[in-house]
Amino acid sequence: MPNLNGRPMTNSLVIRKGTSLSKRSKALRAAQYVRMSTDYQRYSIQNQAAAIATFAQQNDLTIVRTYMDEGRSGLRIRGRPGLIELIDDVSSGIADFDHILVYDVSRWGRFQDVDESAHYEFVCKQNGVKVSYCAEQFSNDGSLLSSIVKNIKRVMAAEYSRELSVKVHAGQSRVASLGYRVGGPLAFGLRRELVGEDQQSKGWLEKGDRKSLQTDRVRLRPGSHSEAETVRWVFHQFVVEQESDAEIARELNRAKVANHNERPWTSSMIHCILRNESYVGNIVYNRTSRRLGQKLVNNPLDRWIRSNPVLEPIVDKDLFARAQKIMEERYLSLPEEQMLLRLRLLLRRKGKLNSSIIGNAAGIPCVSSYVKHFGSLRKAFALVGYVPPRNCNWIDTKRAWSEVRTTHAKQVAEALISTERVQVHVDEESARVTVKGTGRICFQIARHSVRRKSHHSAEWRVYRRDGLSGLLVVLRLDEANKGIADYLVLPASKVARRPYLRFSDENVHDAIQFKTMPELVACIKSRLKPRRATGTPPNVRPATKSTVDRWR
Repeated sequence: MPNLNGRPMTNSLVIRKGTSLSKRSKALRAAQYVRMSTDYQRYSIQNQAAAIATFAQQNDLTIVRTYMDEGRSGLRIRGRPGLIELIDDVSSGIADFDHILVYDVSRWGRFQDVDESAHYEFVCKQNGVKVSYCAEQFSNDGSLLSSIVKNIKRVMAAEYSRELSVKVHAGQSRVASLGYRVGGPLAFGLRRELVGEDQQSKGWLEKGDRKSLQTDRVRLRPGSHSEAETVRWVFHQFVVEQESDAEIARELNRAKVANHNERPWTSSMIHCILRNESYVGNIVYNRTSRRLGQKLVNNPLDRWIRSNPVLEPIVDKDLFARAQKIMEERYLSLPEEQMLLRLRLLLRRKGKLNSSIIGNAAGIPCVSSYVKHFGSLRKAFALVGYVPPRNCNWIDTKRAWSEVRTTHAKQVAEALISTERVQVHVDEESARVTVKGTGRICFQIARHSVRRKSHHSAEWRVYRRDGLSGLLVVLRLDEANKGIADYLVLPASKVARRPYLRFSDENVHDAIQFKTMPELVACIKSRLKPRRATGTPPNVRPATKSTVDRWR
């Protein structure tokens, strides 16, 4: 019995005994898509797989692929790697099945726009792959009745999420109004205590722990004595000593004071402490909200939910109020001319500009303000007459080199189609060529890095990108980064295992090097031919992992 993500699966994931995939018609091959957003038994992966297996047996289908999303919401496709890979395999033409089996319409997704749900099904249909909903009472055959019922089901699935969202929010608001904690990251110097229905303590919840009973509640409690002293010290330094957030963070880092995030202190961490009303005993909920996976929004004050003080204060209320007043007075909306004037004065005083200098300077708007008003820091720097020492020309040429990648992908695809007679699909956005039944060819640009010292070797770097699989073609640029020096060919798995891959003249990581485009095309053809000759059917694989590297 195969094991997917470490979990035993049902027999629906096993090719039936005696089945020869090479002899089965492609029209009888199917892939299954299973999704579960919670641990409820009704929609468990095992239950879905069992129902799909029964449907497959009744319709003489062989399940050869499994695409799975565990613990994933169905509101949108983002964050669902199983469905993303399924749609990608189908649209690129490498899918070796003609049926997709899904438990019901809601497992395909609870998209708030039913047209989005229909779009992904249309993509499959357009590529000759039929989607079947195994537990539904209608047959997805394109008839008038099935189309009407399917659309109603999609609306019902979306409405269920909307109604559930309203009920959950109302329940959480009520719990918060009673003084209990409802979600969100835990602030420094606070702990979570689990209490039962009888208000008796059940112990402390550590980082990552969750309550197991719906009737249990979570209360906030002050942390250790040393943490409380640190919080009081932060407020004292800010209000009495009039230090900035950044200076307070630097002093804590110099003193090696640990925080709950297990990383160095930053000015934003200090700002969150100064704004948190929990330190004076107040529990505030619904300051921000993100309904149905949409954009996070700040709610107006009249929608905030405050409970009566239920937490022992760590900071004096008068000191907290003074801190709020100082922060409000520090916020000042400046016209763009004044922003540039202050930036120009900072340049004259420091002699150079960067994000760190701007962030640590008093009386200067933050970096994000300059980006918001002028589009980027480079544009703001240009307006005050400052040219950064770092060469940022690659930003201006990024689009042009992206077009070069796409052009190379098209040239390789045309060469394969004309001489090898294979089915090829080109994704122009990602510069990726998919050869049906063989694998993928990805193209990336490697810029020439400036040598730090004269005796250092020249260096090129390739960064990891999503979707890298199969064969990777690296276009190395010349020393001026204005032309292509050569081509490197290597398995994409070399890059997928690390954040980026470094090349030098002495070390190319076993890649094959070519100087011209015809040599590159010949290499790709030579790697393609052995795979075509074998005729071996592709192995059954779970689609939760990256696409199989068939060129490795």
